[in-house]
Amino acid sequence: MKLLKFFFSTAHAVLGFLFVLVSVLITVLAVQTGWQAVGVEAEESAELAIEAIGLLAIAVVSLQIAQTITEEEVVRDAHISAPTRVRRYLSRFMVVVVVALSIEGLVGTFKALHEEPELLPHAASVLVAAGLLMAGWGVFIRMNKSAEVLEPEAMEAAKSEDAKVDE
Repeated sequence: MKLLKFFFSTAHAVLGFLFVLVSVLITVLAVQTGWQAVGVEAEESAELAIEAIGLLAIAVVSLQIAQTITEEEVVRDAHISAPTRVRRYLSRFMVVVVVALSIEGLVGTFKALHEEPELLPHAASVLVAAGLLMAGWGVFIRMNKSAEVLEPEAMEAAKSEDAKVDE
């Protein structure tokens, strides 16, 4: 069993590292795209800047996922079974996803307004999806909170795991 735990912990560490590498790659692409925006016509410059913002948003998401995987699966070696741990784990991912979708929706809205207005409903649907995700996440947290009351020791265990990350 210890060998299996070591394997999964190592696999998560490798995946976290790969997410960091992808984040760095996308950041480099965003810088290149932003640099291309310098010295071109104003309309094309704005489009390239908006594209760079979208790439940076994706890079941040990748980096946040790497941090979450590393902290939750490698450093804490957390076992996702207690309601407290599930809520905290999913909340970290949901923050990243909702923020990324919101930024992408805004980038898509700006692009649609300037390039293809007929794509505006598609951009709006991304923003609606982000809103629905946030609402569903709120319902999940609300319903999960009552389960936490039944297991106060799980909250204490989750808090003690936080000390591992702070060191």
